[in-house]
Amino acid sequence: MGNIEISCTNFNITKEYPIGTFLHEIAEDLKICSKYTIIGVLVNNKLKELNYQVFRPKTIQFIDISHPTGIRVYKRSLAFVLYKAIKDLFPTATLNIEHPISKGWYCEVTNSHLELDNITIEQIKNRMQEIIDQNIPFIRKEIYTNDACQLFEDNGLTDKVELFKTRNQLYSSVYYLQDTINYFYGYLLPSTGYITKFDIVKYFNGILLRVPKQNKPDELEDFVIQNKMFRIFREHKKWCEILDVPYVGSLNTAVVEKRATDLIKIAEALHEKKIAKVADNIFKKRNEVKIILISGPSSSGKTTFSHRLSIQLKVLGFKTVQISLDNYFVDRENTPVDDNGEYDFECIEALDIEQFNKDLIDLMAGNEIEIPKFNFATGKRFYDNTKLKLLKNNLIIVEGIHGLNPKLTHLIEEKHKYKIFVSALTQLSIDKQNPIPTTDNRLIRRIVRDYRDRGYNALDTLKRWESVRKGEDKNIFPFQENADTMFNSALLYELGVLKTFAEPILKVVPENMPEYAEAVRLLKFISYFLPISEREIPPTSILREFLGGSSFIY
Repeated sequence: MGNIEISCTNFNITKEYPIGTFLHEIAEDLKICSKYTIIGVLVNNKLKELNYQVFRPKTIQFIDISHPTGIRVYKRSLAFVLYKAIKDLFPTATLNIEHPISKGWYCEVTNSHLELDNITIEQIKNRMQEIIDQNIPFIRKEIYTNDACQLFEDNGLTDKVELFKTRNQLYSSVYYLQDTINYFYGYLLPSTGYITKFDIVKYFNGILLRVPKQNKPDELEDFVIQNKMFRIFREHKKWCEILDVPYVGSLNTAVVEKRATDLIKIAEALHEKKIAKVADNIFKKRNEVKIILISGPSSSGKTTFSHRLSIQLKVLGFKTVQISLDNYFVDRENTPVDDNGEYDFECIEALDIEQFNKDLIDLMAGNEIEIPKFNFATGKRFYDNTKLKLLKNNLIIVEGIHGLNPKLTHLIEEKHKYKIFVSALTQLSIDKQNPIPTTDNRLIRRIVRDYRDRGYNALDTLKRWESVRKGEDKNIFPFQENADTMFNSALLYELGVLKTFAEPILKVVPENMPEYAEAVRLLKFISYFLPISEREIPPTSILREFLGGSSFIY
């Protein structure tokens, strides 16, 4: 049949193999050595399973669980094992994997009178381990979409039927784990025996599925208490259920039935109501609160939220002044450096915290201060006689990644501060076993905004994203539970709108770049959504911060 050339980047080697060779055969031949088990392959920077056959020359990279793509494969496969374990033990029960929380995935079990006490959870865990020990293969089959829908219907997976019927694709994938079927957004492991680390514990009324750390797969993620975050997730999940749009398939059905306009209006009204409630809470503390601190990760809509909160506060008789933390950067030569010797502008030590606190204290005492400015070109702070003095009913708004870090305002009494955490906590799930990571929502927002406002293409944004996420994990998320209020900036309809803008930007990511794999993954993700027109989105919407057309000045 002839041979083809395969270039393996793990060894920077090119070797010929017979046409139709399986990737696992190449791994065995090259004796791929990795600290952790090989679980997948990037073929021309596109994820493939180990049983994939190559028929043309390819560039391949074998990946393990420590790779960002590898940990996703591991988590999806673990979710299927949990699903099968519950089905095996309690055939009428349904596993709902709801949302990420406390460094794991929160799950609930419905359609059953099952009591999720510690004894039952231990029973489920033991069944999971039995499935893992049996080393059962995950089998994927491509079948006609109509046949897949019938298969899902027969197995009570109606949420998947609704999703597949609105995708308009001829063929669809179905995964088998012995006699258990399901569908997962992305490839799975070769078999259950590849799963080496997991745990499930009781969490509120459900289960927390605990997963390994990406950088230390031999350890589970640290359990982090996030009670406030959990309440926000549950509140918005309840709203999705009230509106009868809990999953992407039901959102698509609403689009087909021309109900998208109503969903936009309801989602925007809910945002306005929530922002007004935050303003009311601040009003109740009007005799003490002087400073509003707003923090949140990248592309969470903090700036628009600040503008809209200011309007609601004005309705209540307040006047607001904004102080930018950017003006309090230390001079460039005093900026800390990271492990790579690069300036670390995101660490809190990059700010002159003492001067910032002194200025706040002077303002609250009724004194006039001169606001510093920072020249990013020269790396120097300067003053240009810009003065500020608080008047009666003035409130200071400070927006920035360190807003909830106690170090930022360590000289200010707690009673004078009102702290707000803003993030896009996606309410929708693809279906009952495929939640949408909140980071994907924010990444797509950022890709669209970077392209429109900053002249960055998708490749530029994807290259920066890992660094952005590391900064968030270090500087933002550890302090989110310090918030007095959390605001969910995600909009029920937004991914249907963002799809139209993001698709053409993602499609031009070059195939020869490592970021191509992520672009392909995101394109597949947004392919689940039917497009929604931006026409009905108001100019004050948080989504306008990313799409353009906002009535606010940024």
